Amino acid sequence: MGKHAKPSGKSAHRAPGSVVRARPLPVRSAVRLRRPVDIWHKPALSAVAALAIPDLTLWALGRLDLILYTSAGAMCALYAHGLPYAARARTLPWVVLGMVASLGIALTAASLITSTALLVGCASLVAAVHKVVCDATRIGPPGNIILTFVTTSAFFVPQHPGQVPPHMALALGAGALAWLVCMAPALIRPQGPERIVVARALEAAAGLLRTDAGTDEERVGVPHARHATAAAVNAAWHTLFLVPVRTPAKAAARAGLERLLVRAESALGGTGRGSEASAEDGSRDARFAGAEADRLGGWARELRSGRPLPEVALSAAQAEELAGIAAEDPGPRRPAPGQPRGVRAVLARLAPGSPLLPIGARVAAGCVLAGWASMAVGVGHPYWAVVTAASIYQANTTLSWQRALQRTLGNLLGLLLYTALLPLMHLGPLAMIALALACQLGAEAGITRNYWLGSVCVTPMALLLTEFGSRVPATTLIADRWIDTVVGAAVGLVCCVLVTNRRAADRIEVALGRVAAAEAVAFRLLSAGPASGADDARDIGWARDPLAGCLVELREAVEVAAGEWWQRALPQERIAHAEQRGHRALAGLVRRLSAPTLAA
Repeated sequence: MGKHAKPSGKSAHRAPGSVVRARPLPVRSAVRLRRPVDIWHKPALSAVAALAIPDLTLWALGRLDLILYTSAGAMCALYAHGLPYAARARTLPWVVLGMVASLGIALTAASLITSTALLVGCASLVAAVHKVVCDATRIGPPGNIILTFVTTSAFFVPQHPGQVPPHMALALGAGALAWLVCMAPALIRPQGPERIVVARALEAAAGLLRTDAGTDEERVGVPHARHATAAAVNAAWHTLFLVPVRTPAKAAARAGLERLLVRAESALGGTGRGSEASAEDGSRDARFAGAEADRLGGWARELRSGRPLPEVALSAAQAEELAGIAAEDPGPRRPAPGQPRGVRAVLARLAPGSPLLPIGARVAAGCVLAGWASMAVGVGHPYWAVVTAASIYQANTTLSWQRALQRTLGNLLGLLLYTALLPLMHLGPLAMIALALACQLGAEAGITRNYWLGSVCVTPMALLLTEFGSRVPATTLIADRWIDTVVGAAVGLVCCVLVTNRRAADRIEVALGRVAAAEAVAFRLLSAGPASGADDARDIGWARDPLAGCLVELREAVEVAAGEWWQRALPQERIAHAEQRGHRALAGLVRRLSAPTLAA
């Protein structure tokens, strides 16, 4: 399924591990602009509000030298915008506590350690912890980079032990303000996050139907569209069942979104147009798919606009499944019973043998070597090299190469922008605050289109924060930043290439085993005949959910492993076969629940 599932010829028949191949590193795709993420403005405006209040307060008090500490807490407002408000209220305090704890470690080290080389080592270890913990918790954008950016800077701020507690208190207070800012939209649109995630699933399903009903050339994209729809529906179920239903009104609201999501999921059960179908049948199927796609797209627009939820018709089995879930327990269906959740799931992802551990080793080695290399060439801000090295490490070598290229290009253009803004900075502190906030807004607007575009605004913002603490000649700042960027990116990439992640291919074997087990359960239910009641409908739902999640996990594992430049050949034929059987079983389960679907 998809471009990664093509048979690899003779190599596909060789024993795993007997063939090693090198993957070329792309350039053009690294700088190509994408469509912006639909909710980019939410974290952007939240961060601006959370930063502006303490910044203006410190300006009024004449203590702009403390802006680093308040910024540490305020930047937590960038996190958790994809979560429903109840889950966001629980998640953001952990982000704030993680930021404050990391800041405390950095400031304590700065007050006790005089060796710059040792501080670089400490900062590198903390950066590695940030990376693996953020990946294990799947906190989402902006991931580890904000934590690492703030914490690494704090390692090199002159500090006395007695100053550490009040500075941590400033960060904690700003973090509490960030929590209030991120929760404030709940007063206006309490269902906003879950509406958006269901709308995404509806739009993905509409895209699948249109692709499947298109021409033969367009239908080449059906496997990709099917995977995108399965991933969107899977993410939507995860999000919906984070929503508590403590009142009848909330239960009814979530039930309405569930019905829409079930209708979107029905697109995965489409049979497609077989080669033996007549032209008349194909035309009729295409018209039906087009009408259903238009209907799903219309519902998505209604969800995004905040209009009342539309009435959605479901099959008897789908209605019984949802009724059974509501009557039995409003808790999450995903993951399936017996699978770890919460802290246990995070610890399981960090267990020995985890594919995250080599990535953590890359970060630690790359950051410390980049910082020491920066010191060797005489740069006065080695922490910028550490942050650069930490920021480029992604899930595999190819993505890390792309991020290094993007960061280098973005920082170069950002230094040009900083130079152009120098006359405005000389207007005074208020002008500097306004520029920093504008850069924050621009960074969030651009980073979802491409990382390099966001870096154009991040670079002057970082330099402005440096200026608040102590004045440094602009030429020195610009030169140090450029040298640190090049050194950090180059050393980081070398470590990325040398510290290979062979466990990425092992993750595929684990995912294949999980898909096979979920398929076996699904085919056993399919062979038992149609669902005849609420219990059977619930069993089919329990079988469908793990299978969909396993297929998404398998595709993610393949894409991660395919981006490692030096490793054994992937079992492409096994992957293709597993995905084909898995999606066939998933379609059968969905059809069993959705047929016959009542007309909307």
